[in-house]
This record gives sequence, C-alpha cells and structure tokens, in this order.
Amino acid sequence: MHIHLDPVGGIAGDMFAAALLDAWPEHGPPLLAALATLALPAGVAARIAPFGDGVLRGVRFDVAPPAAADQHAHHHHGHHHDHRAIREIRAMLAASPLPRPVAERAQAIFAILAEAEGRVHGVAADDVTFHEVGAWDSIVDIVAAAFLIDRVGAGSWSVAPLPLGSGRVRTAHGELPVPPPAVALLLEGFVVLDDGRAGERVTPTGAAILRHLAPAAAVPRIPLRQGRVGYGFGTKRFPGISNVLRVLALDPVAATAPDAEIGVLRFEVDDQTPEDLAVALERLRAEPGVLDALQAPALGKKGRLTVQVQVLTEADAIDRVADRCFAETTTLGLRLERARRRTLDRAAVTTDGDVRVKIAARPGGRRTAKAEMTDVAAAGDRDARAARRRRAEAAALAGSERDG
Repeated sequence: MHIHLDPVGGIAGDMFAAALLDAWPEHGPPLLAALATLALPAGVAARIAPFGDGVLRGVRFDVAPPAAADQHAHHHHGHHHDHRAIREIRAMLAASPLPRPVAERAQAIFAILAEAEGRVHGVAADDVTFHEVGAWDSIVDIVAAAFLIDRVGAGSWSVAPLPLGSGRVRTAHGELPVPPPAVALLLEGFVVLDDGRAGERVTPTGAAILRHLAPAAAVPRIPLRQGRVGYGFGTKRFPGISNVLRVLALDPVAATAPDAEIGVLRFEVDDQTPEDLAVALERLRAEPGVLDALQAPALGKKGRLTVQVQVLTEADAIDRVADRCFAETTTLGLRLERARRRTLDRAAVTTDGDVRVKIAARPGGRRTAKAEMTDVAAAGDRDARAARRRRAEAAALAGSERDG
C-alpha cells in the first residue's frame, strides 16, 4: 500500500494522527490503550473526536486536560510550555511498555528534531532541551504518529507540495519567522508553495514526521486503486480553505498492460549461409510491425543442421511480414498463428552518463532495472562492467522513485 499526504491546510503531529485515525478508525482504541501506558500526568488525556468545519468532515486528535480540551492556544494544538531534554524523552520511551518498533520509531523522530534544534542553536543534539516540543501533547502526538505508521504498514509514502506560510510564531525563544528555523532545516529538499495564507502551516512535529517518512514528491506512476481516505483537522482556521491534512491510501494493481494479440511466424532454413541469414534477420527486425526475430539451431531431415526462425509481429502485420520472410530467406513455407502477449509496464531512462536502463513495474508495485550491456561494455573488465551496471541501475531506480 502507498499513502499520499495532501497538506491542504498544513501538517502537524496531531493532524497526521487524526488523518490516519479517520481513515483507519479501528486503530483508535489500541492507540489510546498504548498511550495510557505512558503514565501521562494527572488530567492529561488523549481524545479522538469527529469534527467538521462546515465544508469537510474528519477527525481531530486532542491531547489536553479534559477541562481545557477545547482551549487551544497553538496553531494546530494546545501546548503547555514544559521543558524536557532529549535524554529524558529518550529514556522515558525506552522504559515505556510501548511495542519496541513504536518506541524506536518515536525515538527516531525525536532524534531528527534534536538534530535540527541543535543545528539552529549551535549545540550537540544530545544536549538539546525541547520547549514546546517537550510538552506532553507533542510527545503524545509523536508517539501516536509512530504507533499509527507501524499499524497501517504502508510500503511507501508521498507528499504534495507543502504550504510555506508566513508571519511570526511565538515560542519560548521569542517570536520567530515562519517557517521556524528548525522547520526550515527539516524541510530542506521538500517541495513547498506559497498559497497566500499566513500563519504556521508546518509545525516542528509535522516536519520531523515527514523527514522520518522520507516521502516521494508525487504518487508513483503505476496503476493504483483508490482505497481509504482520511481528513485530520488542525485547530486554526484559514480563510477559504479547510485546515486539514488529507491521506489517500492507494493499492497497486497488476502492473501489466492489457493482453495484446500478436502474430507468430515460424520456419526452418538449412540452405542459407549463416552470414546471409544474419543479414536477413536484421532486415526483418527493422520491418515495421516486427516485434522481434529469433533463431535457434536444430537437427533437420537426414541429420542436417538447420536453423529454426521465429518472428513476432503486430497482429495486423502478419501477412506483410510473411512476404518479407519469403523475400529475405530461402524458406519455402511458413507456419502462421495468432497468440496473446502480456507485457509489464516499462520505461527507458539514461543515467550514469550515457547508460540506457530499462525500468519495469512488477506486480505489487516493485520496480526492477536492467542496463543495456552495449552501454556498459566499454567500462573495462568484468568487475568494472558489473560495477557500472549496478551503479546505473541503482541510479535509475532512485530517479524513478523521486519522479513517482
């Protein structure tokens, strides 16, 4: 399964969790049970609630004292200004009874945040103390994101261009420009846009989750079937647009083109020189409508060495190509039939200088690459050729993932 993120209003940790919970509501109860193992301070509670803004319906994921659950001061989520060092958060997650993959994923997201904050403030990542991100609501947001990423089990992710936002945001360090410095670092390499709406559109938790997921910039260019859809709401309102993160679950379908009818022409030749037959087959391959021409040795009548020839053609070219077979070879008879052909979707790219690579989409969404041997032949000996082939194929696959 592939999941595409559409940050209509932006992305924050609570919006990410809410969108996945809207698409997969069955994960709500086990998520709340897992969060309860964090020994949250008295009065702090996580809540999954239906929500609508008059245009769209979805879910909000709130973490706040019940009496103040709707009194949010932050753009996406209410933040208590607790200060916690990364070491404290790391130890808390390691000691928690959370499933190990969830705890490790949450630690990885916090490590991404700590690295960015450390670069901004000029301190080592291990010495970072979080302010807004150290609040319990942000910790719960990140744990919830880690839990849901693990539960939905997507094989790949992509994200549409992120709204840049503008203005200032108030933090424990004073007012900072939007996007805040740590967020700007985390979004390096992502595609962004200015939709003309001010405010903080991508929060530090949202940016760290994105960096952890390493999503592609677009949906893969393979056949996909639309699955579940989820809408996760933030708390701020923007004029003319819903403040939601939308998730689209996309399942790969068989990566094959519809069966096509082709022509198959077969014959044997035992009285044409190998040199002349090689020329004849090259001329047949160049004929319009010919898909391929093959030859194989065989023993014919009276123990004679003969050559079996098979020519594949487009269905409407059978008769014309049959005439060319008689003209180019010494055969006196052909066997003609129609067959069905099934092929994988494929594309050809050039990489590593001038190496052509054929990329094929396999069933299930897996992609394979094969470099043209004639293009790597000049690389040197066998090891050098193999190294250049692997390098070109890896580059082609990486490029196809970036392009979707």
